[in-house]
Amino acid sequence: MREEKTAFIRLAKRTDMDPRKVWMIRVGSIVVALLLGFVPMLLTGTNPIEAYGVIISGSLSRPVYIRQTVRTAIPLLGCALAIAPCFKMRFWNIGAEGQITMGAMAATYFALYWVGKVPSPVLLVIMFLAAAIMGGLWALIPAFFKAKWNTNETLFTLMMNYIAIGIVAWLQGGPWEGRKGSQLIPMFDDAARLPEVLGVNCGWIMVLVLTVLMYFYMNKTKHGYEIAVIGDSVNTARYAGMNVGWIIMRTMFISGAISGVVGFIFVSGANHTLYSGVADGVGFTAITVAWLSQLNSFAMIVISFVLAVLEKGSNTLQTRLSVPASIADIITGILLFCMLSCEFFINYRLIFRRKTKEEVAS
Repeated sequence: MREEKTAFIRLAKRTDMDPRKVWMIRVGSIVVALLLGFVPMLLTGTNPIEAYGVIISGSLSRPVYIRQTVRTAIPLLGCALAIAPCFKMRFWNIGAEGQITMGAMAATYFALYWVGKVPSPVLLVIMFLAAAIMGGLWALIPAFFKAKWNTNETLFTLMMNYIAIGIVAWLQGGPWEGRKGSQLIPMFDDAARLPEVLGVNCGWIMVLVLTVLMYFYMNKTKHGYEIAVIGDSVNTARYAGMNVGWIIMRTMFISGAISGVVGFIFVSGANHTLYSGVADGVGFTAITVAWLSQLNSFAMIVISFVLAVLEKGSNTLQTRLSVPASIADIITGILLFCMLSCEFFINYRLIFRRKTKEEVAS
């Protein structure tokens, strides 16, 4: 009989790991990332220690820098909160970019055409609700197709990003164009802009409130329990009498609504206008935030702030040390890669085949 050989390397799912070891692995991954970051810096003749110092000082050394870093972290955190319930349900919502864009578009309509007709607080509330509803409805489209015909949600949500961007691009050069030929939508009136609190638009308060609400929604409600059950096993959820299709659509509507709110914060609190690239890649970066935080709402605050520090600090690195933008992006990419890779070793272990006596003798 032919003897079957065991694979040289096998993967085994870890059932339990000491929390101290988990954090040692995570801290170790950051240390490895920082050391690997030395390589591109040395290749460009940059002092790595000085460069890391510039990244920290350029994002945290002055109040104005801190405010800019917080502005960067706000949409990251909001979008990570939006996609967390979908990911918990194993519904891979890659369409947050489009949902942000459509929410921003809905808010912009009222900012352009309702300003002066209603008081500023009422206008902002209308913009908020319009953005949430539009974002939710945009997310509901792929959710319906998934529930009805089991379509691939990854491709569906991804393609809808480009449709949303195309719609806004058309509005820029068409119905909403300000000065003819400018391809620009007019800036918002002051009445359609979010007020500032502590030097930053009050969107940060909205996002922190959403963080608390999402934690309780995911961990303390029946809806959160249903999401967790579907994520573990769709068949188990159906056996328990859950309407899986309805839960998918409900969860995606909530996800899209939160993304739409992020779009509202973008146009009303940060940019004060709408353009096709309003989401600025936040929908994709937020996937990293959600994954690194293990879908924990409060951990997302830390991860979002760390990524915001890197982004703001990298920009300072380019201006102060004349480091190419690509090098700053490489350093950020190395850090993200190492932080994501460490989760593999937390969840799995490598088993190497031991040599038998016959193999040693030969």
